[in-house]
Amino acid sequence: MPVPEAPGRDEAGGTRVAVALIAPAYNERGKIARVVEKVLAVAPGLPCRLEMVVVDDGSSDGTAAEAAAAGATVVRHEQNRGVGAAIRSGIDWARNRGFAVAAIISGDDQHEPRELGRLLDPLLAGQADFAQGSRWICGGRVENIPWHRAVLTKLYSWIVRILAGSRCTDGTNGFRAFRLSIFDDPRINLWQPWLDRYELEPYLLFQAIRTRVRLVEVPCTVRYHPRAVGFTKMRPGRDWWRLFRPLVLLKLGLRK
Repeated sequence: MPVPEAPGRDEAGGTRVAVALIAPAYNERGKIARVVEKVLAVAPGLPCRLEMVVVDDGSSDGTAAEAAAAGATVVRHEQNRGVGAAIRSGIDWARNRGFAVAAIISGDDQHEPRELGRLLDPLLAGQADFAQGSRWICGGRVENIPWHRAVLTKLYSWIVRILAGSRCTDGTNGFRAFRLSIFDDPRINLWQPWLDRYELEPYLLFQAIRTRVRLVEVPCTVRYHPRAVGFTKMRPGRDWWRLFRPLVLLKLGLRK
């Protein structure tokens, strides 16, 4: 059920939009505190009321405690349920507390919190309902990306453009922000069990395009860490199929 928006008050007595910044995290000790600290450092300069919410997806390495110590609000899954379920729990948390906007940032320090203003500006200015980060448009940047991942991310975005009929340039990028009111449309239904893992993020983008949500792309940075620091938990084959699966099922009308 949708709930009323809960704006905060700025020093001039006006209103500021309430934004929940959601970071799904699974065994990200050593990185999640860095993400939270970077976010909290830039938050005072943003024209909104920002709350950092880490959804700990059943970590066994102390991720939740590290995030809380760094200053984040923590929502915890007792068992690992998947990144989609973690994002959904963050969205539920935000909706239940009257937030107007949610944004997603990686819990493994892939995204740059200094770019949050750029991501949120179109929504706060009333120009869009969904802002999608892209590393591939002018002003975007990528660091240390393996060649095969660069090829796959570009191929994937090309397929999204064909199937959804959009100019999407970075369909696998999880750095995004959206008005929570988009979920008033029953066609964007994240609350389905088959979306618990990597399927949720492409589903959300694809359905936002198909339902003609006002969507813009903004340039952003995506950073791939050296293996010694910690690398993506995605597995070739299995998890890439989870990214493609929603496109196929939705296009064929086998899922909604």
